[in-house]
Amino acid sequence: MRIGSIRPASGSTRPTKRRGKGSATGLGGTSGRGHKGHKARTGGKIPSWFEGGQMPIQRRLPKRGFKNPGHVEFQVVNLSRLMEVAANTTVDRAWLKAERIIRRPGPIKLLGNADLKSPLTFVVDAASATARAAVEKAGGRIDSPQKKGKV
Repeated sequence: MRIGSIRPASGSTRPTKRRGKGSATGLGGTSGRGHKGHKARTGGKIPSWFEGGQMPIQRRLPKRGFKNPGHVEFQVVNLSRLMEVAANTTVDRAWLKAERIIRRPGPIKLLGNADLKSPLTFVVDAASATARAAVEKAGGRIDSPQKKGKV
C-alpha cells in the first residue's frame, strides 16, 4: 500500500455538483442561484449583522460609557481577613493563594479596614494609606515585589 493508492471507502463520498457546466448537469444557466438579485451576484455574500436594510442595532442604540485602557484591576485583600495569622508571617502572593484568599492572577492591593494584632510582612503591589498605618502600628512592614523588565 502506498499513500497515492489510498481511497475513501466505497459510497462514503459523493461527487461535487458541477455548477455552471451546461444544461446537461442540471445546474447550468444560473448555477442554482436563481434569477438576479444580490445573492445571484459574484461576491454577493450578506454579512451576519445585516438586517435587511433597516437601521442596524449598533446604530439604533445610543453610545454609553467609557472603558479606561489604563485602569488596573486589583485583587483586594482586607486586613480583617488576616487577623488570625501568626506573628512574623510573610504574606505574599503564594501564601494568599495557598490560603485561598486570592484566586486569579493580577496585582494585589491591601486595604486597611481593621487593626492588626501581630506584626506581619506583606509583599503586595499596592496598599491603601489606612492599611500602611495599621501594619506599621502593629510593627510590620509592606514591601513591593521586584518589577520584571528594565533595571
